[in-house]
Amino acid sequence: MTAFTARRLAALLAVAGVSLAAPAYAQDKAVKIGVLNDMSSLYADIGGPNSVVAVKMAIEDSGLLKKGWKIDVVSGDHQNKPDVGVNIARQWIDNDKVDAIADTPNSGVALAVSNLVKEKNIALLNSGAATADLTGKACTPNTISFTYDTYMLANGTGKALTKSGGDTWFFLTADYAFGHALERDTSAVVTANGGKVLGGVKHPINTSDFSSFLLQAQASKAKVVGLANAGGDTTNAIKQASEFGIVAGGQKLAALLLFINDVHSLGLKTAQGLTFTESFYWDLNDHTRAFSKRFAALASKNAMPSMTQAGNYAMVLHYLKAMEALGGNPHDGAKVIAKMKELPTDDPLFGKGPLRADGRRLIPAYLFEVKKPEESKGPWDYYKQIATIAPEDAAKPLEASDCPLVKK
Repeated sequence: MTAFTARRLAALLAVAGVSLAAPAYAQDKAVKIGVLNDMSSLYADIGGPNSVVAVKMAIEDSGLLKKGWKIDVVSGDHQNKPDVGVNIARQWIDNDKVDAIADTPNSGVALAVSNLVKEKNIALLNSGAATADLTGKACTPNTISFTYDTYMLANGTGKALTKSGGDTWFFLTADYAFGHALERDTSAVVTANGGKVLGGVKHPINTSDFSSFLLQAQASKAKVVGLANAGGDTTNAIKQASEFGIVAGGQKLAALLLFINDVHSLGLKTAQGLTFTESFYWDLNDHTRAFSKRFAALASKNAMPSMTQAGNYAMVLHYLKAMEALGGNPHDGAKVIAKMKELPTDDPLFGKGPLRADGRRLIPAYLFEVKKPEESKGPWDYYKQIATIAPEDAAKPLEASDCPLVKK
């Protein structure tokens, strides 16, 4: 064999190797998604099994199953414990070959899982965890936050109440990453708008007795008592605040994170007048109503979707769109997330809006108030819209971001 022939043969073999590799990559159309959340405790209604329903709806609506893709879903209960969440995620990644983890309400769990996800190079599709640090100082190329964060909540509810005269605040704060971030971000907004934080108290997550905390809030004489908690903690605090006569005594309760499931649990008589911020409500438009009707038919207790459950649907839909655009599953989380950021987002629940370099999706937020019982026209008709918050105001400006992925 001449030197020329040998070189030509080597070149042909190299080309053949590439052509064989490309179809193999394109033909890998199997995806596994793990839904990790609180399945049994204070956040189960806002996430829980109904988040799995939302993810499965997204898979069906993506159209990929009819195109020959195989998409499986597994689910797990992190029990609001970071070590439990990380152990489940590690098992999924190492043994079950999960490609993406979705939902992750509980910021402590989400931050811990985000580190593992980066190490293992899969994707974290966060809808449930609120901490803005996931797209700030703790951002990674493998994590996105699609639905809301503590910055959005603070700049919605916190700003509105301060500007309307609630210029002194006292916080009841869940004592973990989410509560700390929400109090921090809301305090910054209150002071920036001329208000003053008089104090605060931290309570254990999933506590049943708020009496000592509410007595401190009452004694502070603050015009606004900010509830920097969520789920069952929020509903318990609101019920007990009513018993203590907090609102009757002239103070206003600010539910800094409230979900439709919380209002449903409280009832309009107790929840009426609460002001809060969300990025989704089932009755916003024809698209949200159509989706929510389908969702409720499949959901446990025929519940309407929470903001985070709606976010799981939209986020997984976009994740699968990116997978299809890549031509197959590359089993490379950072690569899929990069493609998600490259593709324009557009879904029936949140509309259009870019997925930024820091992993935060830009969508509008809405300031809502809970209706009085006589204003409601039927089941789940709970909100009236007070204001729309523009997407660029609902997310921290990129120029102010401390995310290492953002080029200044």
